[in-house]
Amino acid sequence: MGGPEGPNEDPPTLQLHVHNQESSLNDILSLAGIAAALALGTVSPGPSFVMIARMAVASGRAEGLAASVGMGLGGISFTIAALLGLQALLLAVPSLYLALKLAGGVYLVYIGFCIWRGARQPLAMAAGPAGERRQSLMRALLQGLGTQLANPKAAIIYASIFAAFLPNGTTLPLGLAIVALVFILETGWYTLVALTLSAEKPRQAYLRGKPWIDRAAGGVMMALGVKLASSAQAV
Repeated sequence: MGGPEGPNEDPPTLQLHVHNQESSLNDILSLAGIAAALALGTVSPGPSFVMIARMAVASGRAEGLAASVGMGLGGISFTIAALLGLQALLLAVPSLYLALKLAGGVYLVYIGFCIWRGARQPLAMAAGPAGERRQSLMRALLQGLGTQLANPKAAIIYASIFAAFLPNGTTLPLGLAIVALVFILETGWYTLVALTLSAEKPRQAYLRGKPWIDRAAGGVMMALGVKLASSAQAV
């Protein structure tokens, strides 16, 4: 049988309590660092911002919000893929990364071309039947999701950020917290963009300059798509 604990030794229960506190603090600090890094990337202008901005002023607040949710779902998809080791897969199969970037570039070019082509078409302001309204919202959500998923480089960025702040991996509760954090950041930012640009004054300004604004938005989207496709190379 062991002797009594020394005067300077902490009981096992106290050591476990201190360890749990340190682990919780480390998780909080990791989440804060991940949130700051991802927030900077989220608010950076890119194809997602162009798509949400144009959706909000052209189609209205509801469609802009639906597209914002699509952005959040895309962010969740990349987060889960990154946490499950997508970066390692892309490193092991460079041709897969090449194919994903090419497909994403083609998708952005297609969306940009559709916006450009419809520049002179009049904007339908009527709400329409409920069935058509639901279809419009679903199209907006899927377009937001597709635009977010069009750039597989985001998964690499996510994985790099997670590796920097989570060098020892992650637990299931922390992983779920990260997924929720990404959804809140992505959806929250683009919701703010959609609410701002779907207000009356921005929409009236858009209607006055619709042909030129749509051509500019479509041109930017196509340029970003070409840039993404042309940059396709091994990881």
